Amino acid sequence: MDKLLALKMFVETVDAKGFSAAARRMNLATSSVTRALDGLEGDLGAVLLNRSTRQVTVTEAGASYYQHARQILEAVEEADALIADRGEAPVGQLRVSLPVAFGRCCVSPYLGAWMAQHPRLEVEVQLTDEIVDLLDARVDVSVRLGSAATYDNVVAREVGWFRRLVVASPKYLDQHAAIAEPADLLDHCCLRFSFGRRDQVWTFRQDAHKVVVPVNGSLRSNNIEVLRDAVLAGLGVGLLPDWLVQDDIAEGRLVTLLASWDVTPNDSSSVITALYLPNHRGSRRVATFLEFLSSLPGPTGQARPTAE
Repeated sequence: MDKLLALKMFVETVDAKGFSAAARRMNLATSSVTRALDGLEGDLGAVLLNRSTRQVTVTEAGASYYQHARQILEAVEEADALIADRGEAPVGQLRVSLPVAFGRCCVSPYLGAWMAQHPRLEVEVQLTDEIVDLLDARVDVSVRLGSAATYDNVVAREVGWFRRLVVASPKYLDQHAAIAEPADLLDHCCLRFSFGRRDQVWTFRQDAHKVVVPVNGSLRSNNIEVLRDAVLAGLGVGLLPDWLVQDDIAEGRLVTLLASWDVTPNDSSSVITALYLPNHRGSRRVATFLEFLSSLPGPTGQARPTAE
């Protein structure tokens, strides 16, 4: 029995939740997959899969075996990729995770031209604002905005900075009191990005001065584009990244407030960080993508703010 092929069939069957679906993914006959997995279970002396007429589910022993089998297959795939990845030209699959709005606004417009320069790369882009487990999600590079969580087994590389701006629509400003100092925000509806804590402060810095303002408002969202739309509609004051609202400001749809202050939610950073696993050190695929990120116009080309 080809053990490596059997492991791959087993993992594909668990992922696809069925023999037929796994066979289609591997371009094999369903009978070949079932025969190989019967042989694998016989070789191990354990039942890995529960079979019924409707679906295939993994047993307790199978769940444990699945995790190890997947790690083995990923290690083999990575070993093959590392050999192919030693040349000057990047080769192979590259899986990337990007924040939704940042990926759409700052990366997507330039991705096609970059890929045209590297025809031997096969890129998968996942857009999510959730924190990604690189190993579990099989992601090569995850880009995070702000204070990215760091772990002993993850490499963090700074690829740029952005600035957060306090903005409101002309309509809102016409109907509400003027905002001349950070403390004036206490009397305004502040629309907030939700990232775990319900209570939020906006931290303002100007030279050696620091002002912390506990903000409140009628809307919280984990999607920055929802907040932008609400600010444009005149619902309140927003704290939004420059790369998202620069066109709105230039065309008069939004007005920048308290521009002489640097401001962040709580004490978060304004860094743009690329995260990858230590075994990708020296990877030409990863290095090329990081170079691409650092070369993008806009936030990744900005100098680090002095107030941070």
